[in-house]
Amino acid sequence: MTSAVLVAAYYLLPLDQEFNLATILVLVGGILAVALLLAWQIREITLAPRPELRAMEALATSAPLYMLLFATTYYLMGRSAASSFSETLSRTDSLYFTVTVFSTVGFGDITPRSEAARLLVTGQMVVNVLLIGVAARLLVSAVQRGRLQQNLPPPGARDTGPPYDG
Repeated sequence: MTSAVLVAAYYLLPLDQEFNLATILVLVGGILAVALLLAWQIREITLAPRPELRAMEALATSAPLYMLLFATTYYLMGRSAASSFSETLSRTDSLYFTVTVFSTVGFGDITPRSEAARLLVTGQMVVNVLLIGVAARLLVSAVQRGRLQQNLPPPGARDTGPPYDG
């Protein structure tokens, strides 16, 4: 549900401001907000009755928010300086480009052309590595801690029943 609201906001909110230093500061603030959201969610995972489900909810909120921050930034950059990318970016193009960079697919159909665009994409790639590596590890650890605190069996463990006295 949260993901749908975020995507709807991305398409419906007016994005008519210029790309400038304030845009970069909002992006950095947004990334910090995602980090704080993840930290709070990690704490909640350890306390949740179903930590795996809570971890999936955390990913379903944090990942789209993170990607929409970059998509918005790319969209504003493309509007302010059309030569920043190999083609004019619509909102959908900006989201598509963000997802291809995030997923490391990089089809090459949309490419950054300006130095500023290349720096921004490089920044996204660096944060992607941190997000995927560090955040994923922290989420898995939080699930494990939550399960231990509740004395839940590890995922995939079978209940073998009482020992055989035969």
